[in-house]
Amino acid sequence: MKRPFHLAFPVRDLGEAKEFYTKLLNCGIGRSSEDWIDFDFYGHQVVAHLAPELLGQDKTNAVDGKNVPVRHFGVVLPWEEWHALADKLKAKGIEFVIEPYIRFAGQVGEQATMFFLDPSGNALEFKSFKDMSQLFAH
Repeated sequence: MKRPFHLAFPVRDLGEAKEFYTKLLNCGIGRSSEDWIDFDFYGHQVVAHLAPELLGQDKTNAVDGKNVPVRHFGVVLPWEEWHALADKLKAKGIEFVIEPYIRFAGQVGEQATMFFLDPSGNALEFKSFKDMSQLFAH
């Protein structure tokens, strides 16, 4: 049985976060208060907490020749769903930190990946594998 994970992250404005996660990423909403919102993030619980003082990051690590934000979260999608989301984000004019591309092409762990920021500057990575057995391959 797959177990959903739980993740909490800071945002500068809950209304802005709600708009982004529900309208752009199609996340459902669970419980909420004036200080936080639970989102159904592809079957996982992620919680946006109003905490603008905790925002800001600039640390990256080099991965496959790209500067990957160290602090980030995301999800692994089926191949076709990943491509549909990439097309949707491009059509909406989302500015990518790392444009959608195939990482480690022709190598163990080959994957489709893309990074973009939510309105509070939280980095999100969405990835996909044609062969899911490669998820933890090394």
